Amino acid sequence: MAWLGAWSGGTLATLAATPEARQRPAGEEWWRNFDDPVLDGLVAEAQRRNYNVRTAGMRIMEARAQLGIAGSLLYPQQQQVSASVLRSGEERWPGTDTALTAYGAGFAFAWEIDFWGKFRRGVEAADAGYFATIAQYDDLQVLMAAQVANFYCAVRTLELRLKIAGENAALQKRSLEITERLFKHGSDSELDVQQAKAQYLGTLATIPQLEGSLRQTRNALSVLLARPPGALPELAAGEGRIPLAELRVIADIPADLLRRRPDVRAAGMRLAAQSALIGVSEAQLYPSLALAGSLGVAATSLSGAPRTLAWSIGPGLVWNVFDYGRLSNEVLVQDARFQQLYEQYQETVLQAAREVDDAAAGFAANREQVPVLDGAVKAARRSLEIATIQYREGMTGFERVLDSQERLFSQQERQVANLGNVAQSLVALYKAMGGGWQPARARPLVDDATRETMAERSAWGRLLEGPLPPPEAGPQLINREGKPDERGN
Repeated sequence: MAWLGAWSGGTLATLAATPEARQRPAGEEWWRNFDDPVLDGLVAEAQRRNYNVRTAGMRIMEARAQLGIAGSLLYPQQQQVSASVLRSGEERWPGTDTALTAYGAGFAFAWEIDFWGKFRRGVEAADAGYFATIAQYDDLQVLMAAQVANFYCAVRTLELRLKIAGENAALQKRSLEITERLFKHGSDSELDVQQAKAQYLGTLATIPQLEGSLRQTRNALSVLLARPPGALPELAAGEGRIPLAELRVIADIPADLLRRRPDVRAAGMRLAAQSALIGVSEAQLYPSLALAGSLGVAATSLSGAPRTLAWSIGPGLVWNVFDYGRLSNEVLVQDARFQQLYEQYQETVLQAAREVDDAAAGFAANREQVPVLDGAVKAARRSLEIATIQYREGMTGFERVLDSQERLFSQQERQVANLGNVAQSLVALYKAMGGGWQPARARPLVDDATRETMAERSAWGRLLEGPLPPPEAGPQLINREGKPDERGN
């Protein structure tokens, strides 16, 4: 990527330069920065139990099996053992019959020598495909952490909004009761009563809507945890507290942040796999040299019948000379697909850079509003206090009190919504930087119950037990001579 070396990260670089930004290692579990044990537990559960994560784990199992298929082609491709027992006879009249038993056994094999690297390129493609599925699994780990954190912040924000709505409804109810009492004594007009009642009922009407949104958000969180929709008992701890954290910018240069993103790595692995498939297609243009052989034994039950041993071995050459452009166009097809994936890779990197900068800009904008809205809430609360005192002393009408109550409720709503936006934009920033997938590499890919079920159904053997490669591992790349090049691990 020509522009990537000079890319400074834009808004991210500005945030990293602020005094409160603290440097942390690249592999940090970023959600722990919120210092919320409930959130930590929910993220860990989603990264293990979510059905999309488990499906991605099974795709890794599939890719392991595909890699085994590709590797098997480096050895004799056809190995066949046959055996037969044939009983035959005839009857003649009068009273004569003949019968005999024929026995046969044989072994045949065929081995196409990988002279042009066709099978080695196939292994290279399967290996890159295997690491692409791992990168997709890593990407789901990041996505799960971000979605759980987002829904968790949304739940806490809605809880706090419900609390504020309840407090304001109680405040407005007291004002309504005062105006009703004054109206009964002839000290106030019915207009004040109706205005106070309208404001109180309007605030009261927001509570069912917030409760419905809260239930729906909890249900969405339950599904991420592979639980049925319903209550989440662990949310009782820390209710109504929006998790907040200081910005801890990952100590990497922006280009490295993009390269470590799982979606970028998956796009790169798909590109590498397609590159190898070009080599597979090119090898079809050249003759294939195969070694074939057979060994057979035959005998019958007739006395004195000969027993025969037959064998054959020799090379064979096949060359599709007159293909009328089929094989050469197949190479062009694979090359065109490679170029498509290359363009998609560049688009993936470009979109990743945009996500990082958008998330950083969103976090910076939301964070700047925090002190402003804090001041607005304090001013609105003080305004209500003054308006209430002046109304009691007869210095102003009840409309000023109603206006002040409405303004306080509105500013508190904006303040709480902004605090939720700050938390969610920080989650979006960490997600855009692509961290949090590394710890999953040390966890078992398949849980015990699934492993036992699959092992009973099919002969998986050690494929189910093999750990994921460490984060720094990559595919074993093969050069033209069939040897691992300097980029292989």
